[in-house]
Amino acid sequence: MKTIYHSLRFATDLDENNETVKGLLALPNEDQVKLLEGMLKALLVPTIMPAIDELNAGNSYATLRFVK
Repeated sequence: MKTIYHSLRFATDLDENNETVKGLLALPNEDQVKLLEGMLKALLVPTIMPAIDELNAGNSYATLRFVK
């Protein structure tokens, strides 16, 4: 079976005057991205998995899956 990897890009707009945001921005960029991506995965994956399962039901030629 052939696998095609693809990605979705998200952007987060932040209020730089917010105290929580100031703490986030004090972290190294790599840690900022990891934190935000972790939050997105925790929020979105449980929500979209039923839709992915529905898309895959009875599908014989392609299967969509979440890759961590």
